[in-house]
Amino acid sequence: MEQPAAPLDTTPDPAIVQPPGANPPGAPREQQQEQLRIGESGQFSEGPEDRGLLESSTRLKPHEAQSYRKKALWVSWVSIIVTLALAVAAFTVSVMRYSASSFGFAFDATLDVLSSAIVLWRYSNAAAVHSAHREYMACVILGVIFLLSSICIVIKAIHDLAKRVLPEVDDFLYSVSVLSGILCTVLAVIKFMLGKVLTSRALITDGFNSLVGGIMGFSILLSAEVFKHNSSVWYLDGSIGVLIGLTISAYGIK
Repeated sequence: MEQPAAPLDTTPDPAIVQPPGANPPGAPREQQQEQLRIGESGQFSEGPEDRGLLESSTRLKPHEAQSYRKKALWVSWVSIIVTLALAVAAFTVSVMRYSASSFGFAFDATLDVLSSAIVLWRYSNAAAVHSAHREYMACVILGVIFLLSSICIVIKAIHDLAKRVLPEVDDFLYSVSVLSGILCTVLAVIKFMLGKVLTSRALITDGFNSLVGGIMGFSILLSAEVFKHNSSVWYLDGSIGVLIGLTISAYGIK
């Protein structure tokens, strides 16, 4: 015997009639828009800069970032100790020998101490190793210090040029020049390398300051030796001081 046919007004089962994965009939439009937004947010996610992080956050693993952070702290401490000693020696040479370049180097060495101290603050917090805000604050402070120090260096150099102050050469000046040139250049290279890995403009700026210190150290020796062999080139020392002061000012504005 045949089974009776199903009534025509029977409602079909949605689980059978509706295709798999399709929205049920009458789904709210808001729900579809929400799903669309979720899909778009997954496809176009925020970059690290949008979350207040540096680019290093995507390059370095957490343990690598902390390792480089500790290296930056060690380099900053060494830089403070070395440049502080060089600053005292250069100030002594500047007072004893009336050297504008020595004064400029001493002032730059003092600036290097301050900039290294700022880098210490920058990386003192382990949780903020990739912080873009902390990086920005450090760069702003460094820029202000650069501008103030450049003004003092240029004023001192122009004063010595106007008074026709002649540089003098001795063993102490030679020793300070060579030592400062070598040490500051080595520190600058290390800071540049760490700054590149950590994508830290503050650390690179500190390295630039150390590089300027190294150049100034060799410039003291250069101007003194030139004057020793040709006394008519008395203005080289002051001219180098003005040039270095303007260079620091330009970098500080940048």
